[in-house]
Amino acid sequence: MTDLDELDRESARPGAGGGTADPVKALLHRHRELCERAVDPLEIAAGLEAHGVTDRTAARFKHRDVFSLAEELYARIPRDGDAPRPSAATTAPGPRVGWVVLTLLPGALGLASVAALSLTHGQSRLYAVAAGVLAIALALRAALRRGSPLGTTPTTSTPPTTGTAAWTCWLLGYALLGDGLLHTAITGGPDGPPTRGPGSPEGDWALVVAPALALTLAFAPGAWSARLFAVRARRKVVASRGLEDFADSVRPLLFGTFGLFLCALAALFTLCATVLDEPFTHHEVLTLGALLFLARLLTLHGFTHAPKVVLAAAALAQAAALAAVFAARLPGCGALATPVETLVTTWDPSGVATLICGAAALTLLIHAARTLTRASAHAQHAQPEAPPQGDPA
Repeated sequence: MTDLDELDRESARPGAGGGTADPVKALLHRHRELCERAVDPLEIAAGLEAHGVTDRTAARFKHRDVFSLAEELYARIPRDGDAPRPSAATTAPGPRVGWVVLTLLPGALGLASVAALSLTHGQSRLYAVAAGVLAIALALRAALRRGSPLGTTPTTSTPPTTGTAAWTCWLLGYALLGDGLLHTAITGGPDGPPTRGPGSPEGDWALVVAPALALTLAFAPGAWSARLFAVRARRKVVASRGLEDFADSVRPLLFGTFGLFLCALAALFTLCATVLDEPFTHHEVLTLGALLFLARLLTLHGFTHAPKVVLAAAALAQAAALAAVFAARLPGCGALATPVETLVTTWDPSGVATLICGAAALTLLIHAARTLTRASAHAQHAQPEAPPQGDPA
């Protein structure tokens, strides 16, 4: 334990003596850097919460809650006579045109790629698909780097999270090819490359385009929903008078934003499946969309570890299901495919992805309900996630 930690503990004790007449001064000394760079008391409150200061701790400093304590700390920092900077929560600009265009670009390129897939044949179709996938990947990269919906800076550069891009690509690729490959693998195939269209021969490896197209089109409503959540949550920090009060007010906002995105995705997928005359596997698309949306939302707020682990687990589980079916063809290994075959027989090939992505999305939703309802998750200068320290008092 450092000397400052000991001083903080002693000063937080009611009636503590030993020459520490001003316990808040000791806390200010310990968190001086946080207080000096804060643009308003709300950022100090969020930073204190991230360091483990609770409303109970604030009461020992003779304040009703962390927000009140943060206001005193902010007022005590000398600012050379300058007027206090306006709160970011009340001066948030609307999304800029460039950001809006970037969020729409992946969906537009997805539509162009599907059109090229329908109008080409043979080797030219292969080139069209490769060009479309590359263009969509570049558009997504650009949108993710400059499309942060957080706080008040929708054009701030946000580098993609290291370690999640490959898993995300696998999950999207499985939505495009996985169900068809699983179905034909169980029946003894595949005997050739994937084919597309309702007139494809029975047993062929089917290419299903509607889920991937709907997910690219849903990138825009997903980004707008994430920005809506970030801005509204920031405003709720202003109206809240305690950490528990803030958590209770932002939790319905989180679930409402999540539900709004799922409704938009369901509508887009229904339209895509109808136009392309493909199966209506809403359960698979919605669970995958929920997983990707929650992973991105957590990442934008600085919580990168859980999305990385959960996306990797989901992708590996899908790969393991496919591998088990092919491994069952080896002598004496037939039992390996029994769980997958049972699920496919009981439900359909999309049941595997639905079960895996649904469990992964539920895990991230529970994690988000715990982390994104903390004031520290909405600080203007959000830091990468770190485990909160214990109550310093």
